[in-house]
Amino acid sequence: MNINISNTNGEPIYLQIVEQIKTQILEGKLKEGEALPSMRILATQLRISFMTTKRAYEELERDGFIESYTGRGSFVKGQNLELYREEQIKRVEALLMEAGETARKAGLTMEELHELLDLVNGGE
Repeated sequence: MNINISNTNGEPIYLQIVEQIKTQILEGKLKEGEALPSMRILATQLRISFMTTKRAYEELERDGFIESYTGRGSFVKGQNLELYREEQIKRVEALLMEAGETARKAGLTMEELHELLDLVNGGE
C-alpha cells in the first residue's frame, strides 16, 4: 500500500490517508479481504502519530470501506456497487468543478466546454 503525505497542501493528514486508501480500493489496487497494515505499523512507516492513523481507519470503517477486528486487524470490505458509484460520482463532480473554474478563468463558453468534454470522452 502506497500512501504519500504532504505537509504543505493544508489537508489534515488523516484525511490524506483516508482519501488515498479509498482511491486505492475504488481503483482495485486494494482488493476485498486484503489486510491493511496495522495502525501502529502505518504510523511508523509514515512517521506520524498512532492517533492519526487510528482516526483515518475509524473514518474508513464508518464510511464502509474497511472492517476492523480486535486482535486480527483491518481488512478491505467488499464494496457495495452503489457506494462505489456514488464515490466515483463525487470524484467526477470535484474534477468538473475544478475544470469549470479553470474554463471560466480562460473565458470558455459552455459550448466550448461541452466540445472539450466530448473530445476527451472519445467523441461519444
